Amino acid sequence: MTETTIEQLRIPESLDGDEAADFLQAVEVSRQVRVHTWGNDELAYTAQELFDQCHDPFEWYVVLVARQGGDIVGRAGIALPLDDNTEQAHVTLDVLPGAEGLGLGRKLLEAAELFVKGENRRIVFVETNHPAGTLGDATVDPITATHGSGMLPLSNREARFAYSAGYDLDQVEQFSSCALPLEGSLVAALQEQASSTHESAYAVHQWLDRAPERWTAEIVRLEQGADQNGNDQDWDVAKLRKAEELSVVTGRRTMVTAAECLQTGALVGLTSISLLAHNTGVAFQDDTVVEMEHKGKAVGLLIKVANMALLMKEFPQARTIYTWNAPESSHLLAVNAQLGFVSAGVTGQWRKDFNAI
Repeated sequence: MTETTIEQLRIPESLDGDEAADFLQAVEVSRQVRVHTWGNDELAYTAQELFDQCHDPFEWYVVLVARQGGDIVGRAGIALPLDDNTEQAHVTLDVLPGAEGLGLGRKLLEAAELFVKGENRRIVFVETNHPAGTLGDATVDPITATHGSGMLPLSNREARFAYSAGYDLDQVEQFSSCALPLEGSLVAALQEQASSTHESAYAVHQWLDRAPERWTAEIVRLEQGADQNGNDQDWDVAKLRKAEELSVVTGRRTMVTAAECLQTGALVGLTSISLLAHNTGVAFQDDTVVEMEHKGKAVGLLIKVANMALLMKEFPQARTIYTWNAPESSHLLAVNAQLGFVSAGVTGQWRKDFNAI
């Protein structure tokens, strides 16, 4: 058997020339893994995306690679936040389908854990991906998530890998996709449904990339209120502006639609869609927030339909939009179904706390 070695990948100065060869090979490993998992490479990093991530000022991104006979056959991406949550690390594992079953995933994970321990990171997150057709029966030997109502079956290979490595299932998210463009008649019908439900109690506001100054404090308030774990309590207008600037610099475009309560003048709902300027065929539905007292009034439907319409207007070449939702978010899942989202599978977020070991 060919010896396997694990080493840290050197990030090249640019994507041109021989010095980028290993970096590009690692990107190709990730692409092949996603094609094998989801049937296409729409969720794969491009070389430019990974290169940009390695230069994110808010996050230190390290790549470990597994080699066999000089070829890169696996990689571990390690994201270490530099601003908030600095006790955490997020690890993404990719092993070529032809190299599975040889223990490479375990070796990469152990090397990644050793690295993050050396950086005094005490909490590690790992993600597993489960297409709908391969998940298995979650009610047989279920692993129940710590947060939310999700579960994964221990019989599933990816779930068993994380569980046997000492990780707890933190949460499960429903993964869905929607083909674009939407039919104009569907958009009109959903807009009419939302309007008839809320009886013109709300005004819609939209923007690209940068929020109007009048709404910045309201956006911060909404996002802080939506974070039940308290992770965004230090979020403020300055950090909002910094995040917007970073998104533009790294080529990310963002469409935002917000709902203003006309009675109070406050923002009560917010939703965003993002895509990359060099890959505008694929979009991602990001967070949707609606204040509790305004739920049940079709505010979520109102802003999501309007934002989808904005996406199709600004980026008519977009062919697919993806989203992740907690399985207990039944209202958002119902709205997504109205828009045409269909389930593609689930993702599991796994957590290991070294302080508890």
